[in-house]
Amino acid sequence: MRIGIIGAGHIGGKIARTIAQTGCMECLAVASRTREKAESFATEFGIPRAYGSYAELLDDPDVDLVYVATPHSHHFDVTMEALRKGKPCLVEKAFMANAAQAKAVLDLSREKQVFVAEAIWTRYQPAADIIRRLISYGKVGRVRQISATLSYSIEHKDRIMKPELCGGALLDLGVYAINFVRMVCPNPIERISSQCILSDTGVDLSESISMVLSGGIQANIQSSACCAGYNTAVVAGSKGYMVIDNVNNPRRISLYAIGGIFMEEITVPDCISGYEYEFEACRDAIAAGLIEPPQMPHGEILFIMELMDSLRKEWGVRYPMD
Repeated sequence: MRIGIIGAGHIGGKIARTIAQTGCMECLAVASRTREKAESFATEFGIPRAYGSYAELLDDPDVDLVYVATPHSHHFDVTMEALRKGKPCLVEKAFMANAAQAKAVLDLSREKQVFVAEAIWTRYQPAADIIRRLISYGKVGRVRQISATLSYSIEHKDRIMKPELCGGALLDLGVYAINFVRMVCPNPIERISSQCILSDTGVDLSESISMVLSGGIQANIQSSACCAGYNTAVVAGSKGYMVIDNVNNPRRISLYAIGGIFMEEITVPDCISGYEYEFEACRDAIAAGLIEPPQMPHGEILFIMELMDSLRKEWGVRYPMD
């Protein structure tokens, strides 16, 4: 599979390094808003083709999958144009700025029968299946509580503080914690409440979200862009609990019985970076003629975008494209 990267930034570089080590995929092209930046990126990562506009990359007949690595605020137009041109897309999280944009993209994907997916990497990693399997085996008993925290001190980053770039903690960090809860337990939300601290620029700096899910399950989420967090998750049940060492990229899952008695530790299989799994999922889905990957279906993308919209509305966080 030959991949074209839209956006020559930090995350694009991580992807280029990962793909170069897979041995079965190639970063064929990169596009930026200037040819100079694209050429510099291509030289650094050994990418054969560099384009000074997104349109040039979308017109390249040899690109099999477009990876959209621009800020959240700039996902919509380029993804829509790619789908119109029949180019499958993997779009960096958060998928779009809001649910309206997400729905328009997913509708176009269905109309054109062109593949599109969200690059929320935790959905595709082996840890997701391991955690679900442990729960299904009854390792913690009946699940009663889920907690997930993800916080990084990143308020110094320009894109985090600007509403016009869809800044704030929710779309950058909170989206991972929400996805963790949904991966563990996709039960309907019966009640939800939240608290948020806003920045001077009007974006969400920190938030806590509490949900009651059907079946008597409580989920608590915290995310922040202004502090360094202990970024773990806990799934607690009637017979014990499991601790996941990193919400963002799990490496170890520790199981405990009632009373905090350690039972066992499961180590997640070694990987290149963890990003390779989302590309493998796209390759397999496209080969099977699908327009969405089973790990992150379109319905789930839209559900989470609608949930984040409702939270932002409650907090008074608005983007220019809302």
